[in-house]
Amino acid sequence: MTDPAAITYHHSLEQGSDEWLAARRGILTASEMHLALTPTLKVANNDKTRAHAFELAAQRVTDFTEPHFVSDDMLRGTEDEADALSIYMDKYEPTAKACGFVTRDFLGFLIGYSPDCIVGHDGLAEAKSRRQKFQMQVISQQIETGAPWIPPEHVLQCQTGLLVTGRQWLDYISYCSGMPMVTIRVYPDAEMHEAIVEASEAFEDRVRGIVKRYLDARQSLPRIVDTERKERLEIF
Repeated sequence: MTDPAAITYHHSLEQGSDEWLAARRGILTASEMHLALTPTLKVANNDKTRAHAFELAAQRVTDFTEPHFVSDDMLRGTEDEADALSIYMDKYEPTAKACGFVTRDFLGFLIGYSPDCIVGHDGLAEAKSRRQKFQMQVISQQIETGAPWIPPEHVLQCQTGLLVTGRQWLDYISYCSGMPMVTIRVYPDAEMHEAIVEASEAFEDRVRGIVKRYLDARQSLPRIVDTERKERLEIF
């Protein structure tokens, strides 16, 4: 049974805004869950896992989120996903609404999720912009297997979104302009949810350990000088 009190919706946040970055700062989120949990549902422990733990630890200490490079693919994806959601609301779910960020408290640590849309009380929507070769794959898989299929690289994000929100279904929208848009309904997977919580708890312990060692080191290491952050012009 989902505890509604543990779930917090930040409806008014605009994704990508400074306020949105602040809300998710230092928190493991659905889009990065693949860094904490392997495809075989084991707790991850590799270079990318450690790098992300250092990144979140640094965010907690500095209360600052470093900007990330925005590629042409990412810009295209933002436009495509807006088009996909417009079609989705027109054809299927006119009551779908934007929501900036959602967190859920799991006995003292948070997991975050930025849904593309929330639908009524039970649903979510997650839109993905796909190159045409990948859209062809999604469509072909439905035909060949006769069963719902979403790309493996998006499964964890979708299941984490369902876990964080406690909702009953998520519509995965695969979009490539000029090709048919595909909408696939995804339901919660209890085994995967258990693995996500276990991996997230282990990841949280890792981040907290890094923060503690950093704070202890500030008191003991020689030749440490505090600096002030400079405002820099970022190129995107």
